[in-house]
Amino acid sequence: AGPPRIFRLRRGLAMLAGEEEEEEEFQRFLRRVDDIASLVQGLNSTDPAVKEKTIAETEKRLHDQETKREKESKTTVNRTVINRRASVRNGFLAILEKDAKERAKRRKINEHLANALKEKGNDAFRKGDYVTAIQRYTEGLEKLKDKQELYTNRAQAYLKMHEYEKAIGDCEWALKCNEKCIKAYFLMGKAHLALKHYSESRQCYEKILQIDPQKESLFKDCMNEINLEEKRIKAEERAMKEVQSGKLAALSIKELLQKLDRPDQNILYYTGGIRLLTEAMKDCTGQTLFRTNNGFSILKDNEIVRRGFCAERKNAAEVDLSVSLLYLWQAVCTGNEENQRLLLTHPDVKAQLPKLLSSGISEIQKETLALISLYSENENGRRLLVGHQDLTKWLQILMTFVNSTDAKASSAMNILSDLTKEEKFKTQCRVMLSAGVLPLFTQLLISAKLVNQAALAHCIGIMGNLCADAVIRMQMAECKECWQACLKLVDECFDVSTPKYQECLFAVLGLMMNLLLEPNVIIQYFAVDVSGRCMSLLGHKDGGIVTRAIGVLSRILPASSLAVEEAVKGGVVKKMIKFLKAGGQTTCNYGIKTLSVCTRSNRQAQEDLVKSDKRFSVLLKLLDSENETIVGNAAFCLGQCLIVPGAATSLLNSNVVMILLKHAGGDATRTLVQKNAAIALGKLCVAEPRHIFQLRKLNGLAILNSSMKYMHSM
Repeated sequence: AGPPRIFRLRRGLAMLAGEEEEEEEFQRFLRRVDDIASLVQGLNSTDPAVKEKTIAETEKRLHDQETKREKESKTTVNRTVINRRASVRNGFLAILEKDAKERAKRRKINEHLANALKEKGNDAFRKGDYVTAIQRYTEGLEKLKDKQELYTNRAQAYLKMHEYEKAIGDCEWALKCNEKCIKAYFLMGKAHLALKHYSESRQCYEKILQIDPQKESLFKDCMNEINLEEKRIKAEERAMKEVQSGKLAALSIKELLQKLDRPDQNILYYTGGIRLLTEAMKDCTGQTLFRTNNGFSILKDNEIVRRGFCAERKNAAEVDLSVSLLYLWQAVCTGNEENQRLLLTHPDVKAQLPKLLSSGISEIQKETLALISLYSENENGRRLLVGHQDLTKWLQILMTFVNSTDAKASSAMNILSDLTKEEKFKTQCRVMLSAGVLPLFTQLLISAKLVNQAALAHCIGIMGNLCADAVIRMQMAECKECWQACLKLVDECFDVSTPKYQECLFAVLGLMMNLLLEPNVIIQYFAVDVSGRCMSLLGHKDGGIVTRAIGVLSRILPASSLAVEEAVKGGVVKKMIKFLKAGGQTTCNYGIKTLSVCTRSNRQAQEDLVKSDKRFSVLLKLLDSENETIVGNAAFCLGQCLIVPGAATSLLNSNVVMILLKHAGGDATRTLVQKNAAIALGKLCVAEPRHIFQLRKLNGLAILNSSMKYMHSM
């Protein structure tokens, strides 16, 4: 009876275990059903961010399931019992998979339609049809509710329609799609600013900087815009209070503007009224009242004033009117950024400013320059000029004032100097440089004796600064006439010794140094002439001119072996040694570079250096410099000269081995320092083996061995 009972017991336990396993499988299935229900709910969510996240999770699950199926298909499993619950589960999952695939397919189609609608909206936006643009973006969002670009584009259109709350709403939706969307924060900041929500606007722009620290320039511009807008609003509120309180000064500005608004009066009537209005501009409140009472409409609405100001050939009355307007605008715009912006965006002012500068009427030119100076003296003003004026001809126009003998020349050069701080101005200067600017500039250089020399020196310096732009530098460096004019100015310095002319000479040497950064065949052509002029300037009494002449030599000599040969014949090595003994760091930098160029391939220069620098005292001193460029060139010169018989022997009782060893094994940022020092050390020991004893004492044989690779690579 025992075995049957044991058998029945075992069978009962097996059935119980099978039921427990089946129950566990069922519970796992129910949990998956809950997960799937959650996914379905997510797919139907109105929140684009939730929906996007759910789609990604669904696709991941499907991918995992497909991978699992592929693995299972490799193993054949014979089942004798079909689990009905597993069948239901698999059927449900198959339905979900089918639904997800259909959704993915529909999404792909909808994305294509949404992109097409976005492009149609963009096209309408570019044409200024903002209503149609909004409609197309909205239709696109009906196809694809989580497309960030549609929200930000529609927000931009809403901004154009002054529907700021709607723009903010769209930006918020865009940020749900992409929490780091810079465009959304930028447009939201604009909308909040328009609604005078200054704090919220600042927060939006601060977010941009947090997301991308590289947007610092954009951040500064945006914050500046908020500050100016706040300032404008406060000024207008203050001005309104003064009008309401009946202050005489405030009322007089309003009355004067009303009188100027009278049509068909004599031109002298308007000129007198404008002068009275100018006198009434005592403070920021007056400037604000001028703006809020449509003061800038004088030019637009009054045909007599407009005609007189815009006349090509002005009579005396029209000149007085124009000068009066320029006085008024200076009074209205001084220290007032909003007024500056409004004036510069006025179509007639925008068109007339370059014409007034070129008018040839001294008083008009003087006051136009004074007005433009208000803008050029500060960063915001310069940006207004660059943003609202076509400055392609301004370099040429302002440069003509070098011919002026009065203060206009200085004013014009100061404006130019300020404008060169703006990269956009440099870019615009490229347009007319070859055709207009360079012919005028070369003529001014040729006529240096006859023009305003202080202004010319300033002008040459400005052109030198513009050479920081590679395109401008290349155009100037390739201008043969420009080089000829520079040489002529240098030649005439020996006939004209006035301080102002010496300033021109100093400036033109600086210009040539900048142009020599752009090697070309023209420079090679003029190399002998340029180096010859610089050699003649080495005896000049002005130390600054001598230093720049050496600087030009250091950059022109590499362009021509013939120029090197002529310079060496002219005693350049001996002269450089002289300057290196007493010169400052800048002179030493240029001087040792000149020597390194000469000694590189010219045997006479090598021999001259050995003769001029007894026991290499000057070079050894330079090797102790903290300037790595000087050290590198000094080591190079020393290495080149050690081939001269007796040169290495003359250094036997010096500390040259220790110095070169220090640099060869040092950690200078310029690798040429180590290389040149190692090569010099190797050449020293080859030319005079007795230096090896000192090297052994200093445990420097390993560095000497490492120097051999440099020597073999030469």
